[in-house]
Amino acid sequence: MNAEALKKLLTEVRKGKLSPDQALDRLRHMPFEDLDFAKVDHHRSLRAGFPEVILSSGKSPGQVAEIFVKLANQKNNVLATRATPKHFAAVHKRLRKAEYRELARCIVLAQNPTTYGKGTVAVVSAGTSDIPVAEEAVVTAELMGNSVEHYYDVGVAGIHRLLAHSKDLMRARVAIVCAGMEGALPSVVGGLLRVPVIAVPTSVGYGASFKGLAALLGMLNSCASNVSVVNIDNGFGAAYVASLINRL
Repeated sequence: MNAEALKKLLTEVRKGKLSPDQALDRLRHMPFEDLDFAKVDHHRSLRAGFPEVILSSGKSPGQVAEIFVKLANQKNNVLATRATPKHFAAVHKRLRKAEYRELARCIVLAQNPTTYGKGTVAVVSAGTSDIPVAEEAVVTAELMGNSVEHYYDVGVAGIHRLLAHSKDLMRARVAIVCAGMEGALPSVVGGLLRVPVIAVPTSVGYGASFKGLAALLGMLNSCASNVSVVNIDNGFGAAYVASLINRL
């Protein structure tokens, strides 16, 4: 939205032609910023509660940097997922405060420290190999204003490791559980907790795991009624939904 359009909108509010709620509704549907290769949606946070997030894979470092800077100019927190060191180098050259979370493969710029979540989001990984997906969830949830606790390498092959954290897990308002192989862990966590459990199948495992498909199907067939499932390796999507739940 350009300055002239905003001025006109404020004038209509002052003259009583629009109520503040009507003005906000109009803002939600205002145009995007056209960069030719991308149309940056600056009003996403008004409509959906969170700013637009950049998926870096498939984009050049220059494209990611340009979108990142445009989003940063709105003074929101900015997140780019599936980012490589080359993506980060291009962003960091223009925004020195941006940080690269290597394990999560995310570029973050925290400009708004406000906490929106009403409770804790617990992020659980079955094995050490699942941690990159879990870390994507952790970084996303934290940047979206949540208090996050993580519990790693607590899979069903050594169930006592999970049970050692059961009291802490029960204090969470929503849980994200990342697991590969046969994908059994979310069902176990779902049986322990009375809150929503978001299962994330990971592409970890040997041949018959079919790059996460076995875990995905196992989670979809969970007998724990509080378990829902996102796509393979989608730590970001799980954290986004968890953030919405934690805001309710």
